[in-house]
Amino acid sequence: MRRLLPALGALIWLLAAAPAWAATRSAHSAQSSLAATLGQDMSQIGGSSGALVVDLNTGQTLFSDQAGTGRLPASTEKVYTTSSALLRFGPNATLTTSVLGTGWMGKQGIWHGTLYLRGGGDPTFGSAGFIGSHYGGAGASIESLASNLRRHGIRGVVGRVVGDESYFDSLRGTSESGFQFDHYMEGALSALAFDRGVTGDGSTHVYHPALYAAQRLVSALQDAGVSVSASSSAGQTPQNAQLLASVNSPSIARLVAMTNAPSDNFFAETLLKGLGARFGAGGNTAAGAGVVITLLSRRFGIHPKLVDGSGLSYADSTSPSQMVTALRKLRFNHPFWNSLAVGGESGTLADEMRGTRAQGNCRGKTGTLSSVANLIGYCRAQNGHTLAFAIYANSVGDTTYVHSVEGNQMAVALADYTG
Repeated sequence: MRRLLPALGALIWLLAAAPAWAATRSAHSAQSSLAATLGQDMSQIGGSSGALVVDLNTGQTLFSDQAGTGRLPASTEKVYTTSSALLRFGPNATLTTSVLGTGWMGKQGIWHGTLYLRGGGDPTFGSAGFIGSHYGGAGASIESLASNLRRHGIRGVVGRVVGDESYFDSLRGTSESGFQFDHYMEGALSALAFDRGVTGDGSTHVYHPALYAAQRLVSALQDAGVSVSASSSAGQTPQNAQLLASVNSPSIARLVAMTNAPSDNFFAETLLKGLGARFGAGGNTAAGAGVVITLLSRRFGIHPKLVDGSGLSYADSTSPSQMVTALRKLRFNHPFWNSLAVGGESGTLADEMRGTRAQGNCRGKTGTLSSVANLIGYCRAQNGHTLAFAIYANSVGDTTYVHSVEGNQMAVALADYTG
């Protein structure tokens, strides 16, 4: 009997360990299957490509293919810009467009002197009609600003109305366009861009945004019942001007959502200049990029090469490893999480992943240039774990086909992962 006891104990141990061993084997098999599937998909993509997938619940790398090599990020770079805006400004902060004045209030509410319309880098500032058609009504309208001036007691203006865009520099584009207007920007950069600083179908930009905005304020005041006998011009607000009225943008969290989900280049570059103006050396692209680079280094420990905020530049560079590191750090940043396009449902991913388990379970950011098709983000796997991924496909021929592989095959494989 004594001889049987050790054998019986060993048998009991084996029986107890069997489920854990089987689970480990099953998980290993699932990982191997996922890696094989993703490897085949990467071979279909071709070009100069790399990818990384990490299980954020366990910290385990599930797939890696040249993950440390820098690639063109295209619009996935907006992740760096918008997360920096959330972390530096704060999600509840707003951007302000103000009217200040020098002069005096006369009888019957007549302002004698100069009104200064000072831009604060709000990308939504414009007419109520434009805001309604482009942003679903979320924005700061010039009509509201005119109404606020009337509430201040102003019933007429005699003098001048001056537009002030000095919070930013006067360059309308980024280095990719020689800092000139670029139709891919979908707007003309200015701290006082009215209706994105474009006219008509958006192919023509306003050459003097500050003057144009001042003229629009005159019209808005007249529509609000304020008599105006004033000339319009562009200039800078003097320090002794008193605040008369203002309108605020949607929250930074909302602006970030309006940037990421539809991949809005104009919003991204405006936020970047705003970061430079508030936290850097000035309201210009280089200063804003410097703020972002410093934050990414200090908070995330990564060092991508960034020269703009939208990813339009072919001088930008980041790696799948760097992006996944950022995604890992941002996992519980709810405004950032909620800003991403949802597979099969919203933004640039609305037409991808439909009818699969990835629909509603994967969210992320696309990136597209003439030979670039990228996809980064998160997927909730079938085992309940959150997977962070970055797929960078550069030097490809058919970006539409590559995006389909990334969204309808690779993201689906992540959502189907059983662990």
